[in-house]
Amino acid sequence: MTVSLNAAEAAALAAVDEAALGRTLLELLAVPSVTGSAAESELQHMLARHFQRLDLETDLWSMDLQELRADPDYPGAEVPRDEAWGLVGSTRDGGDGPVLALQGHVDVVPPGDRARWVGDPFVPRVTGDIVHGRGACDMKAGLAAVLAAMTAIRSSGVRLRGRLAAHFVVSEEDGGLGAFGTLRRGHTADACVIAEPTGGALMTANAGALTFRIEVPGQATHGSTRYAGVSALDAYLPLHHALARLETTRNTDPHPLMAAYPVPYPLSVGTIHAGDWASSVPDLLVAEGRLGVRLDEDTARARKELEDCIARACADDPWLRAHPATVTWPGGQFASGRMPDGHPLAAQVGRAHADITGGRPPREQGAPYGSDLRLYAGHGIPTLQYGPGEVRWAHGPQEQVCLADVLTVTRALILASLRIVGTR
Repeated sequence: MTVSLNAAEAAALAAVDEAALGRTLLELLAVPSVTGSAAESELQHMLARHFQRLDLETDLWSMDLQELRADPDYPGAEVPRDEAWGLVGSTRDGGDGPVLALQGHVDVVPPGDRARWVGDPFVPRVTGDIVHGRGACDMKAGLAAVLAAMTAIRSSGVRLRGRLAAHFVVSEEDGGLGAFGTLRRGHTADACVIAEPTGGALMTANAGALTFRIEVPGQATHGSTRYAGVSALDAYLPLHHALARLETTRNTDPHPLMAAYPVPYPLSVGTIHAGDWASSVPDLLVAEGRLGVRLDEDTARARKELEDCIARACADDPWLRAHPATVTWPGGQFASGRMPDGHPLAAQVGRAHADITGGRPPREQGAPYGSDLRLYAGHGIPTLQYGPGEVRWAHGPQEQVCLADVLTVTRALILASLRIVGTR
């Protein structure tokens, strides 16, 4: 397939420095920017220096956590933190044209059991065309692609009609505080592309995810007379089965954007803690998990469905009827979100991808996890996800990304950015 590029597009694509792109990715991976850690802030300052070298209008600020937490729309958090830095870099040229935001999060999840990694998870390892390390696909490859696209456009000398901005945020993994604070500061756009790993697809919607906690009471006694007490673990079991039935019900007839997934809206119990002594019958069990939120579903309604499910299960159990379990909603609270039907952003990004690869535009679908998309969409900014990597590698000890995919996304972001923002 032959693609006709205008002079500005050809110049910007020719300015892509593939070797520098690889070096940038390795540099980002070497910073252990786990959510809530000091290294998360360190990476924001390092990226700000990149922006300054590109002569971007750079806004690096310390967020007022007290003010943001008091906001009625505060998205919640999973980890404690005492600081959060926002970072936006914008082109200085541009006039009456549209503003496009390219967004990415700098934080990563903890590495987990380091014995399951080959080497140190924060020392990137390259095998052929594959880069391994915590955050390789989720989502430092996306950050590197955004930086490389911005760099190529700046170094090519192309003059923009509108403005191009990079929004780099913290705390995406545990709720979205970074994006929330960035939008509250007034950094908006006419459209936004989030460079999350999408495996070549265009994610125009996200299901939500709500963190829940269920506390189940028991009656403690000595383990040798367990028949005189009630194990909170045994009391929890009917609730666990009720949650499995609820998941089945909630996944009946999913939205077409989610229909390709075996379970579009998973309900998962991630942690269970019970008891404090091996020879005692446990008098409390605490289960925490995540409830998938359906596309366009009100989060209050989703919470009520789970609360009603637990209440019914308690009513059917002799012990729990008199000693009911309690449900609370700590941690990250991700609503669903999606781009308005028929918005041209999907076609524009899809066409750019097709022009770079010589193939067809990517398929359009939704993602079964929460992300910053819902915050931008909730702010009235049409947003989709398109970035390098396969999400199946994220959060695991084999996390990796293919450099060829990072390069493809970089080039597609360049074409999409120039066509959306316009040149002069």
